Amino acid sequence: MKYNEMDQDTYNLFLDTLKRYVKERMVPAENEVVEANEIPEHMLEEMRNLGLFGLNIAEEYGGAGMSASQYLNALTEMSWAAPAYRAIMAIGNGIVNTALTKNGTEAQKQTWLPAIAGGAIAAFAITEPGSGSDSAAMRSMAVKDGDSYVLNGVKRYISNAPFADVMLVIARTSSEDLPNNGHISAFLVPSDTPGISVGKPDKKMGQQGAQIADVIFEDTRLPASALLGAQEGNGFQVAMNSLNNGRLSVAAASLGSSKRALDSAIRYGMQRTAFGDQITSFQLTQAKIADSQADIYAMECMLRDAALKLDQGLDIRLEAACVKMFASEACGRIVDRVVQIYGGAGYIQDYEAERFFRDSRLYRIFEGTTEIMQLVIARAVLQQYEKGLA
Repeated sequence: MKYNEMDQDTYNLFLDTLKRYVKERMVPAENEVVEANEIPEHMLEEMRNLGLFGLNIAEEYGGAGMSASQYLNALTEMSWAAPAYRAIMAIGNGIVNTALTKNGTEAQKQTWLPAIAGGAIAAFAITEPGSGSDSAAMRSMAVKDGDSYVLNGVKRYISNAPFADVMLVIARTSSEDLPNNGHISAFLVPSDTPGISVGKPDKKMGQQGAQIADVIFEDTRLPASALLGAQEGNGFQVAMNSLNNGRLSVAAASLGSSKRALDSAIRYGMQRTAFGDQITSFQLTQAKIADSQADIYAMECMLRDAALKLDQGLDIRLEAACVKMFASEACGRIVDRVVQIYGGAGYIQDYEAERFFRDSRLYRIFEGTTEIMQLVIARAVLQQYEKGLA
């Protein structure tokens, strides 16, 4: 999937507006978002008016038509603020948009892409109680019944589920395990479809405002037109291709969060004194700052390279796994150093360092754990060697 590109002058104006909005509106509202565990409706409406729900959806479907590079740069800027803001719009912009653009019928694109670009909230329902990283082991089943499908199953830890207007649901369409995961299909499901219930939002370690919950399908009848691309058996490939975008989105979030955390630590360290000096004057504190800045620079370079390759329509499974793994792990290192620079205050909720620490932990888990990324990377490298030696 090749991306178009927004005119650079227009993009620069947008980015300036976004940076101001993040600093002047999103950051000041963080405490309200965290305490209420949701983004206020008036802010969601502001985000819709800014076009944040359709940044890289094609212009012909009502989006801004950004390239992958432009979109991920915008996500990085957004991620200076609390993670909930990115979470509410990134799934529609990324995973669901990619799935529709690459695999959807024209009717499906016309139905859902303008709605998402206009602010409809999307969810990606793949994880189950018994299948997380091993998505091919899922048990949710969609059985063909005339010109409909009847869907039964439970999805777990589904981001945006309590707010979602549409869900991209991955489910089995065969009880047998078929070659190339041909038993897995993808469906576009309106959240108000009869037979769907959403569980109570899970209480999480961090990232308040970005809600997750179980989604239960009980004899949920779907029209045949809900089958993505009107083709059974492509669900696993749809999920894997879409996850490339999701992994770059997590990398952008890790980068933006890291920049915010390091900025906070430096500002705190310049105001805090010990033994008569600013703590930023101590070499061991400076070492933490230097290591963090080097990690941030490496994240920027990796993300830029992967985004450019995605813009060129190249297969980036290896690059996406590399940058997701590195950026999420580097973010973890940075926020740990930030807490240490804050000292005792870093463990107190009155200061923001401990929230950065809790919020960042998820980046190493969702859209593929670090361990799964290691497997993806190793397998891709070994396949390259096998081809070279064949």
